[in-house]
Amino acid sequence: MDSQTSETTQLLLAWADGDGRALEVLAPRVYRELRHMAAGFVKREREGQSLQATDLVHEVYLRLIDFKNVPLRGRSHFFAICARMMRRILVDAARKRATGKHGGGAARIELSEVPGLSVPKDRELLALNDALEQLKESDPRKASIVELRYFGGLSVEETAVVLHVSEGTVTRDWRLARGWLLQQVAKA
Repeated sequence: MDSQTSETTQLLLAWADGDGRALEVLAPRVYRELRHMAAGFVKREREGQSLQATDLVHEVYLRLIDFKNVPLRGRSHFFAICARMMRRILVDAARKRATGKHGGGAARIELSEVPGLSVPKDRELLALNDALEQLKESDPRKASIVELRYFGGLSVEETAVVLHVSEGTVTRDWRLARGWLLQQVAKA
């Protein structure tokens, strides 16, 4: 672990323990990575949507400010939390756009096959979110793996560390969850 990562981890842990000033120092350090993560999310959104990557990062930051005594387990876990927040922000925006006033009756767009999961548009993102919530009820670990890998952009290794499981378990659960989710979204 290099000194920059170690220092970032120490700031994360201080913030998790309630040190609000640690977040102020931490924010500029993690901004670039959060911006990169947000750009990936926004890229998968429909064309013409109004939320930009910078807006998404700022919205996450505003939500992080309100967090109190977050039980963080390190840098990867922090980015997983941020990914979950980004997912919720985008799902909320998609729900808003999916109302009748915003073209809720538009034709369904099929998910295309790509490595991982595919590119969700508003309706697909909502269907994926609903399926992920169902998966969370029946198998929380698989749902967490999807959130960490797909939404958080974590590697198999990072996901295994965050969830305290083997890399083989992550790979197997990822494959099973991905297949199940694709089936569920196709039914929607």
